[in-house]
Amino acid sequence: MAEYENTNDVSAAEPSRLSDLLEGGWKIFEEVDSTNEPLASTSIQVRVKRAIAMLEEASRMVALLDLFSRNEELEEIATADLKYLLLPALCGALTMKQTGRDKRLETVQTARAYFMDFLKRCKEYDISHFQLPRATNDNASPDEASENGSSTATVTPQPCPSDLVSMAAQRQAKIERYRQRKELEARLSDVRRVVDSGQADDEVSRDFYNLNVRRWVAVCLEEIESIDQEVEILQNMDGLKQGAAKQPLQPVRPPMKPFILTKDAVQAQVFGAGYPSLPTMTVDDWYEQHRKRGAMPDQGIPTRPAVEEDTDAKEREEEDKEKKADDDDEESLLRARNWDDWKETHRRGYGNRHNMG
Repeated sequence: MAEYENTNDVSAAEPSRLSDLLEGGWKIFEEVDSTNEPLASTSIQVRVKRAIAMLEEASRMVALLDLFSRNEELEEIATADLKYLLLPALCGALTMKQTGRDKRLETVQTARAYFMDFLKRCKEYDISHFQLPRATNDNASPDEASENGSSTATVTPQPCPSDLVSMAAQRQAKIERYRQRKELEARLSDVRRVVDSGQADDEVSRDFYNLNVRRWVAVCLEEIESIDQEVEILQNMDGLKQGAAKQPLQPVRPPMKPFILTKDAVQAQVFGAGYPSLPTMTVDDWYEQHRKRGAMPDQGIPTRPAVEEDTDAKEREEEDKEKKADDDDEESLLRARNWDDWKETHRRGYGNRHNMG
């Protein structure tokens, strides 16, 4: 902002102004971090952006005031200034709260840069014992590049996943960080009650901010590990999208040309002469073509004629009669006996008046 563009203006600014910016941004982060409201809601995202703007303005003021120096020890920093070490860590944590999908890769890389800035400062003051994460070309700062003697940061190769020793060491380091973080949070809870009561002296206040800085060291290390995994996934997704965009479309299959199916070669010649524009083939050729493709239209099962169906019906009727006789059906037996008696008393042709001679 214009009122903080030169050192004289910053020096003339009230100390409460800088403190209010930090406290305001820090309070918004704690509220957003513990709310049950959806993170992607408009109200939450507006508050996140407002808090980031407040903390960025406070960071510019701290840089102009030159509150921290590489040539001093942690004990030389005033108790009132210790809390400003948290500015980049809070900026990174709030940046991770932004939910824009189209700029997700840019968002997490920006947050990683904030976390790395915080960890480097803590490393310079030897606040906590930890291994500084590897630097990437995308996130390396100019100071980091100059320390490595080139314009590009040195990238430490990741341990091979197949190296069981390295994996075990990483797992043990995570467990230790988790244990230390829980201990720090327990101590912070006790000290915070004294600070909130307004009865904390300089020593208690200094211990409170020291504990906060050490806790955020553990948080930033965990966040950077998660960011590195997410960046790899996002970059792979972008590569797949670009590859799909460059991949040529499937060629359109040409429509099948019509043809006349004929019974034999002679008929094919006749149709061919009359319709030279239409290809023809015999039935045998057509079946042979489908046989080579392994897709026969049928298995050659003929349709049974109607005569055979009638014969089968009569046979089934006779079988039913015999079955009834075998089953001793009284009605069927009586009818059969009457028919036999009638044939014995009447000669063949009885009653047929058309054969009278």
